[in-house]
Amino acid sequence: MTSENSANSASFDPAARQPHTFQVDLRGLVDLLSHHLYSSPRVYLRELLQNAVDALTARRAEQPDAPALVRLYAGEGRLRVEDSGIGLTESDVHSLLATIGRSSKRDGAEGLASARAEFLGQFGIGLLACFVVAAEIRVVSRSARTPGAPPVEWCARDDGSYTVRTLPDEARPEPGTTVHLTARPGSGDWLSEERVRALARDFGSLLPYDVRVGDTAVTELPAPWDRAHPSPAARRVALARHCHELFGFSPLDTVDLDLPLAGIRGVAYVLPSAVSPAQRAGHRVHLKGMLLTDRADELLPEWAFFVRCVVDTDTLRPTASREALYADETLAAVREALGERIRDWLTGLAAGDPERLAEFLSVHHLGVKSLARHDGAMLRTMLPWLPFETTDGRLSLEEFARRHPVVHFTRSVEEFRQVAPIASAQGIGVVNGGYTYDTELVEALPSARPGTVVAELDADTVTAHLDAVDPQEELALAPFLAAARARLDPLGCDVALRAFHPLTVPALHLDDRSARHEQARAEAEEQADELWAGILGSLRGSAPRARLVLNHLNPLIRRIGALDSPELAATATEALYGQALLMAQRPLRPADSALLNRAFAGLLEWAAPVVPGNSPAHPQEDGR
Repeated sequence: MTSENSANSASFDPAARQPHTFQVDLRGLVDLLSHHLYSSPRVYLRELLQNAVDALTARRAEQPDAPALVRLYAGEGRLRVEDSGIGLTESDVHSLLATIGRSSKRDGAEGLASARAEFLGQFGIGLLACFVVAAEIRVVSRSARTPGAPPVEWCARDDGSYTVRTLPDEARPEPGTTVHLTARPGSGDWLSEERVRALARDFGSLLPYDVRVGDTAVTELPAPWDRAHPSPAARRVALARHCHELFGFSPLDTVDLDLPLAGIRGVAYVLPSAVSPAQRAGHRVHLKGMLLTDRADELLPEWAFFVRCVVDTDTLRPTASREALYADETLAAVREALGERIRDWLTGLAAGDPERLAEFLSVHHLGVKSLARHDGAMLRTMLPWLPFETTDGRLSLEEFARRHPVVHFTRSVEEFRQVAPIASAQGIGVVNGGYTYDTELVEALPSARPGTVVAELDADTVTAHLDAVDPQEELALAPFLAAARARLDPLGCDVALRAFHPLTVPALHLDDRSARHEQARAEAEEQADELWAGILGSLRGSAPRARLVLNHLNPLIRRIGALDSPELAATATEALYGQALLMAQRPLRPADSALLNRAFAGLLEWAAPVVPGNSPAHPQEDGR
């Protein structure tokens, strides 16, 4: 198959043109590039820029004083890209296309992958990637390495055909390459001047050469983090402006990312609002000035989810699509080193700028807690600053440990809310470990603060701190307590009588993980078949049961204890149990819901008893 280029066709003898055929199914290759290798057609411009930059780099290596220019002209469904790079001879063109043909015909995915890795970004596949938006590609090139070689024209179409011919000297007087694209049907917008200018700025703003779209400069060197400013404050303002233009937010602070040994330069911008730890960050990575990706979530450790980075590197490897970073040992080392830079920044704030650190932690304490879990030095540094919910208010662990000889903690928010008022009144210091990372950090406290005693709060500890009731008074209430215990025993709950503050709390529901596990086991045993019931029964342990602690100081408890009706006292006990569950914000089991409904109906019947001869008549009985 051959495709004749209409341009200059009248100037040359058609017999002089030698037709050649790709050794690949080009339609299949274009489909592979557009639907599987590249995420968007926009990458076509990156490949054109990369080809031009590689050509300029190659020429500068041999001719340091050679011009280094890239010019793009777009409009009316066409794009022309000119560079003053190393250029190609006719044999270069054949060699590149033949290489692609042979590589693509290797058997198996491994051969194709290796071909991509070896040639992606060079003139061959990078140019063919333009077929995702172009129906025709025409290249005119003249080699700087072989001054006597004539210009060469390569013209290819998306039907899999191409032609190669030499041109007279005046067709390309100077070394370099010009690439002409003609849009595919429906892809003209990708070759519009506005779109080309936006893509060129996005991909090429840090390129080390003079790149222009028409008369508009694309490159903006030096990079924002390398520019000179009259003062640190002016630099912060300039970087904040750059962050807003790039990411759309004004940062809380900036962190310089400078790793000369790893070839990394850039900056991290601290987000001004909290984000979920599960939200993957989108970092911008430039490879030797060319934008590689703006979604490099693997660049930083997972705990550093509170920053967005933009860096330039010459050491990290791209994947085959050049839209992500290749996961290797170099990337792992860079990730660790960049994480260390952010650690150093946090340590510096703790040592020299506590106000800015407090502002940062008020938004991003979760990220620092995530880091401190596995970094003892960071935990020790942040102990005076990281906030925790406690019975003494919102405090750091350092301050809380100074106040209490034993640091008690709960593993869930519900447990903390259940016991916090009572524990605070009894002088028990409790930390709410129910939030993300908090339990792990409290448990790690002794290693960061030697001598600190940490203990998980359980029902026995709370009960032990409540005042016992005078034996005579408790003996007088024995019938009531017996009725209450009998009523709650099927629910796996014991009843105890204590005196505690605040007086407004009539009853307190206490349980712990062991009690809840035993409760879940018992429920599963009731619903299981005979075999599983036997197995679950054998697992029955001596774990403590849940406990309803009645407050003898509360007037309501005293009145209920003095009731003459054991049935009414038992119903009141059910109501107290339900209220205590609701106060503790515990999820209600079906049995608990049934008990609440029963207690509510029983109390209504007691409050509005049926009086003989005084009940309202049924509507049908009086004829209405």
